[in-house]
Amino acid sequence: MKINCLSCGFKVDLDDTYDDFEGPIKCICGALLEIRTDEGALKFIKLVPPLHTKSKRTEGGATP
Repeated sequence: MKINCLSCGFKVDLDDTYDDFEGPIKCICGALLEIRTDEGALKFIKLVPPLHTKSKRTEGGATP
């Protein structure tokens, strides 16, 4: 079974182990996809947002 990555479009090739599967898979681009398959057919796919996002945190302190 091949699944197109929702982030980059790469075709992720999954073997028969994933015919009845629910959980995350990772693309070569680093994107995490949450999928559910049943009898070799894709039933659900969602792009999981990254856990770590870069924030613009300013380090503060008292000014003299």
